Amino acid sequence: MIKKSTFTSLIVVLVIVIAISSFFAGSYITNLTSDKITKSDLDTAISKLESKIGNTAKSNVQPNTPPVKISIDDDPMKGDPNAPITIIEFSDYECPFCQRFYVNTLPLIEENYINTGKVNFVYRDFPIQSIHDNALPASLATECADDQGKFWEYHNMIFDKKSTWEKIDGANLLQEFEQYAVVLGLNIEEFNACLESGKYLDEIKKDLQDGRDYGVTGTPAFFIGNDELGYVELKGAQPFESFQKVIDGMLRH
Repeated sequence: MIKKSTFTSLIVVLVIVIAISSFFAGSYITNLTSDKITKSDLDTAISKLESKIGNTAKSNVQPNTPPVKISIDDDPMKGDPNAPITIIEFSDYECPFCQRFYVNTLPLIEENYINTGKVNFVYRDFPIQSIHDNALPASLATECADDQGKFWEYHNMIFDKKSTWEKIDGANLLQEFEQYAVVLGLNIEEFNACLESGKYLDEIKKDLQDGRDYGVTGTPAFFIGNDELGYVELKGAQPFESFQKVIDGMLRH
């Protein structure tokens, strides 16, 4: 019997292959009939696909529509709270595309916009339990790390260690999360008590409900803007250039 996680991975791969072949049928078929497709080839194709999706999303934005307000709630923020532009991410720690954004795009946003005081970045939880069994425990663990002032450090470690913890379940999963807390120097008794009690379950449920109210159906989903200008939504692990165009356009206002 195929495990649920394995079946999901197969579906994701199939969707990616179909999508890429739809956009790049000529070159993709040529590669299939000649040489093996390398990981580099696939990454390049996915990046081009994401760029096309990003351009399509931006072309559908109507500049004269009334501003849409998106709440940052009381969720963790990276950067200057008074920055003119806010990026709100709804994310699932077990989502491969969320990890892709974390690895490839977030560092460039940090370097060019967050560290320069132009943008702040808010993380909101959107664990999709129907396909990611460990996403909710990962969100709970990270919220518990936030209790001790280590949200972003734990957030980074969760994404960095994703290939390990996503394969674990039950008590072993909690022990794995405990080890990350040890590495970060957290008070382990407090961390474990927080995690085992499900202290932040209601907070995560609120993030989920808010996301649904804003039309979020998958992760990652981003809202870029402020209350005056409204927010532009970007869907998926889009390349830095997609964010750059939206942010620079808003900064010119």
